[in-house]
Amino acid sequence: MAGTSKKSKDKIPVLNIREFLSDQEAEPSFQYHEIFGARSIEKFHKHDFFLFLLFEKGSGTHSIDFTDYKVTDHQVHILFPHQVHRWNLSARTKAYQLMISKRIFETFSASLDLSFLLFQNHPVVQLSPKAFQLLLYEFQSIRMELKYPPINWDLIYLRSNIIAQLVNREAEQKFKDLSLYQKSPVLQRYLSLVEQHFREEKSVAFYARLLHITPNYLNILCKRQFQISAMFFIQKRVTLEAKRMILSTDMSLKEIAFELGFKDPAYFSNFFRLQTGSSPREFKTEL
Repeated sequence: MAGTSKKSKDKIPVLNIREFLSDQEAEPSFQYHEIFGARSIEKFHKHDFFLFLLFEKGSGTHSIDFTDYKVTDHQVHILFPHQVHRWNLSARTKAYQLMISKRIFETFSASLDLSFLLFQNHPVVQLSPKAFQLLLYEFQSIRMELKYPPINWDLIYLRSNIIAQLVNREAEQKFKDLSLYQKSPVLQRYLSLVEQHFREEKSVAFYARLLHITPNYLNILCKRQFQISAMFFIQKRVTLEAKRMILSTDMSLKEIAFELGFKDPAYFSNFFRLQTGSSPREFKTEL
């Protein structure tokens, strides 16, 4: 992967979509690439863009936010900005990827029935034969459109929207919890608010107030739909961000704790151990 590091506390630079441009490309907000053969990225890294990765053939492992996913034929992988990932793909790999800037992606993802925030829990979708063929057609249509300038970017963005809709529909059929979220707009809104405020706000009461419901009712909704507490979603998001920061920055544990809203580094360490079974230092050496 190309890219130059900036002077910051990041050990792993966030790769910008412009770094993947070829000499012929003039539009940095959208790119199409193909992957044939073995590929390996040993160290975790991050992007500032969305990525759809469609596997026609493949085996190996794709690790997204510290969870390993087995690569198989007829899958689509969805990667969000600032998620950490790495992969080890076999020689039989045949895949297609779309890189879409955050600005462009959000113009059409907002119209989906289901928030794409939820797909961070389900970044890999095993496709039915029909769904794979439909997605492959759209990917190949984008490839052909890019071959004949002047490029009709409106058409390409429209096809990307169709891809998002197809993935959304397929995932709803595969994962029960996604359909449960769809039936409960309050829980969708709750998840979105947690994403916005988890660094500074870790109280269920804060989110319940923004949702105009009581903390008890928010907890009841979460337990009724998912058999877990409302606090679980806050703790899970804080823990994920802590893992990302421990791995990808040179910040001290004290600085990370402060960045995540913990006034006491010892309390942060205890929180992290309770959530993961390891101390922050142990987690860093385990990877």
